[in-house]
Amino acid sequence: MNQPTIVRTNTAELYDAYVMKNYARSALTLVRGQGVFVWDDTGREYLDFSSGVAVNALGHCHPVWVEAIRRQAGELIHVSNLYRHPNQGELARRLVQHAGPGRVFFCNSGTEANEGLIKLARLHGIRKSGEEGKCIKILCAKNAFHGRTFGGMSATPQEKIQKGFRPLVPGFAFGELNNLPSFADLIDEGTAAIFLETVQGEGGINPCSTEFLWGLRQLCDQHNLLLMLDEVQCGVGRTGTFFAFQPSGVRVDAIGMAKGLAGGYPMGAIWAAEKHAELYTPGSHGSTFGGTPLACAAALAVLDVFERENLLPKVTSNGAVWHALLEKLVVEFPQQLKAVTGRGYMVGLVLQSEPPAYVTALREEGLLVVAAGGNTIRLLPPLIATLAHLEQATAIIRRVLTKMDK
Repeated sequence: MNQPTIVRTNTAELYDAYVMKNYARSALTLVRGQGVFVWDDTGREYLDFSSGVAVNALGHCHPVWVEAIRRQAGELIHVSNLYRHPNQGELARRLVQHAGPGRVFFCNSGTEANEGLIKLARLHGIRKSGEEGKCIKILCAKNAFHGRTFGGMSATPQEKIQKGFRPLVPGFAFGELNNLPSFADLIDEGTAAIFLETVQGEGGINPCSTEFLWGLRQLCDQHNLLLMLDEVQCGVGRTGTFFAFQPSGVRVDAIGMAKGLAGGYPMGAIWAAEKHAELYTPGSHGSTFGGTPLACAAALAVLDVFERENLLPKVTSNGAVWHALLEKLVVEFPQQLKAVTGRGYMVGLVLQSEPPAYVTALREEGLLVVAAGGNTIRLLPPLIATLAHLEQATAIIRRVLTKMDK
């Protein structure tokens, strides 16, 4: 009996033929990952300092995480939020332990978390003014990125994000990050909230200063505004504390999180302080796939590994050493590097020119990184990365800078 002929088409051809072209993808097909490394379809190894854009908090295929998903997949994968299940209640409890007294809503992504925060601000505006539509203004920061839904785009003052999709959602105004008067000048009786990233990611690795966050808290208290933080990229341990704002000691009203929360499984969440969480009532918001047993099992495994392997203190200590090594590169290559920004394992190399050539050169040398802003390279290693891995990445960066300096 003749065997059927199998026609094999390579992955690049499949993408070219069938996948929408809304990403400028690298000429790279990844097929396997383990720890901080990935391998392409030719068998070549790469040090992955993109981490799925800050998603793979435990790296690739961490055994605790893999086993948690396998076990849960054999028990219960999905139930709707019309019913309870143990994993969601336990995950909410543990997130509240990190964020403070309040409640948690689960969704599927950072954009959805931010959309939920925008809706929370609208509900607060009604509570504040007593009238729907009267108090809707949300103050955000220039160079922000809050997602690609209509609410997220409207809160993201970048032409490349908004172009082609106007008219956008009304009610957003923008101040300068770390410039408190620029925010104070925008507040009026129609303002409901201030909403910004604790550390800007897509717009460049730009952290809020402690003084700025305290100033925003005072403005919010003075004018009855919500202080809402987008910690989708910078949260869940990436800067060395569970949330990036925590070293400031500032009290916030709501937090959006996602990316590293479930270590690679799609998950987003909102935490809100109790008096604001109550603004959501039955029917006011929802998510079919938010907080499923499988997603929560993945997130609980991430939190377990954080504790068992003492990861966050390691991110803090290793990050300090790594930043010092990178600062030496700025001194060594001033014609190519301007500065090092960020905290912990969320680092920006600010270039004298645009990033694409550097991103390509680093990939060719075996290091995967992500561009940000107009002239920044993001370094986002998995939180399991050791000092040896950070030194290996730094050596590759030095090698590329040396080659491009000639």
